[in-house]
Amino acid sequence: MENESTFVAPEGVYTVTEEHKPSLIQVHALSAGPVIYPTRVSSIIVRYPAQKHGGAPGFAQLLGGGNKEAKKDKPVHPNVKDREDGASLSSSDTPDESDPVPSQENVAAGSSLSHEPHTLFSPHLAALGKKKHASRPKHNIRTTSSAFVTRAQMADGLAKILQSKQGDVAFLLYNISKSFLWVEAGSKAREPLSRITFSAHPTCHDVNVATASHERLDIIIGFSTGDLVWLDPISSRYSRLNKQGSISSSPCTAVRWVPSSTTLFLVSHADGTIIVYDIERDDGTFTPQDPVGTPIDTEGSLSPNPPSSNQDWDPMDNIFVTMPPWHPEKTAKNPVSHWRVSRRSIVDFVFSPDVKYVGAISEDGCLRVIDALAEQLVDCYASYFGSLTSVAWSPDGRFILTGGQDDLLTIFSPWEQRVVARCQGHSSFVSAVAFDELRCDGRTYRFGSVGEDNKLILWDFSSGALHRPKLQASHHHHRMSMSSTISLAFRRDRSNIYLPSVDSPSAVDGKPSPRYHPAPSRNEVAVVQPVLIKHVEGDLLTAVSFLPRCILTITKTGFIKLWVRPLALRARHAKNSRIIDADLV
Repeated sequence: MENESTFVAPEGVYTVTEEHKPSLIQVHALSAGPVIYPTRVSSIIVRYPAQKHGGAPGFAQLLGGGNKEAKKDKPVHPNVKDREDGASLSSSDTPDESDPVPSQENVAAGSSLSHEPHTLFSPHLAALGKKKHASRPKHNIRTTSSAFVTRAQMADGLAKILQSKQGDVAFLLYNISKSFLWVEAGSKAREPLSRITFSAHPTCHDVNVATASHERLDIIIGFSTGDLVWLDPISSRYSRLNKQGSISSSPCTAVRWVPSSTTLFLVSHADGTIIVYDIERDDGTFTPQDPVGTPIDTEGSLSPNPPSSNQDWDPMDNIFVTMPPWHPEKTAKNPVSHWRVSRRSIVDFVFSPDVKYVGAISEDGCLRVIDALAEQLVDCYASYFGSLTSVAWSPDGRFILTGGQDDLLTIFSPWEQRVVARCQGHSSFVSAVAFDELRCDGRTYRFGSVGEDNKLILWDFSSGALHRPKLQASHHHHRMSMSSTISLAFRRDRSNIYLPSVDSPSAVDGKPSPRYHPAPSRNEVAVVQPVLIKHVEGDLLTAVSFLPRCILTITKTGFIKLWVRPLALRARHAKNSRIIDADLV
């Protein structure tokens, strides 16, 4: 029977097993005014060393831990995240940032990347194979005199609590008002492991999967002032970057560690920029170049067709890259690079599974696919209506999923440079989208969405089952002609997956393929219907995440629910624990 704490999907019953509610103090703080920056949650599963006398399995088993075999550490491949070391599993981003299930072809694809002329990430990726003492945050957050940290509360006996852990332990990290909390999922403790309050609002954060272990958690927190904090809650240490907005004072909208990197991360801002940072560098004195009416130095922009001095920059055609003056000197400082992507705020961005590309959405209603290594705009897709609000990249890299103010989910194929389908089911703005890796097999893709209509919707998408729209404009016939060739190449040789080059000729007239793609009309695109619609009572839903053993939903004011998967799926997951534990975020 379906009720407020359960819903029935085709695969079985999902049930709420745990809830995290804001404390009374947080509720009062939230009631003082409108919630400007909604709660965002990350989850990570950390493997603690086994003790002599094993205890009962923890709640992490429910979230996806379960592989009890002891595993030795292995070097991390630059582009294929090998989690066989068992150090950690994470859904700190959405599943869009995780790798597809590795096959021989995909491993070959990853190995072939080392021969390509990397630019932005290559020095760091090359260093991953070398043993190097990892940097740690500089300051003790318990004893700091900084006015930016107003209060730091740690659980009594935190060190002993962590020392007593064994096996897989699931942690949740999230912001409420001006506080950032660290809790253990499934713990009976009423108070979090830590609650740190700042003078500014935390707006976004990300946990580094590559370095996460029982000894450290590297978290980057972005703030409404543009400030960044590198925090390790285990050691209670932190460092500040972009201090007092020295590099950018625009509010942070999203932050992502470069997958498999130990030091590099990207931050998007409300002024339409994405900035690359390195935690091992200090802040430098930096002023980005103005793209409007200013000549662009060839060393300051890697755009293939930079605008001239008397021509305005076109954000639909390229991104404006400013390389700092210290690049590539040994005494380099932050930022590593500065991308001006849009004239409107960047809402969110995600990495492709192979870490070559970034998919960024902005308030101008565009999805931009950026070649992160070459720092070039590949394609720009317009929404059907209004701003885009959320984005996710499929685990195998074939599709990009967006949600927007048009109440629609849109499925893009970056390889075919077209809109594949739209999903109709929400009656208000879509707040978040995410792929369910456990139910994505390369033929059928399961993804979920939540919206301001308080609906949690599950969708199943299969490109082979889509019906062809009856009406298609002539220019879409041309695009289909080109895409069919790319699609066949993709299926024929999965070891050479690449997006069309920014200068690749189209199949029609031999001219460079346009980067900007207007939104096709409704009768030109196939429609996907929901598999399940669940109305969730309470405040507005703002995020959804798929963990190996449950679905996590979050409201704007910080009410978190964990919906455990059906028993049949959990049994299937346990049977294939070696594969899933290694590859599922």
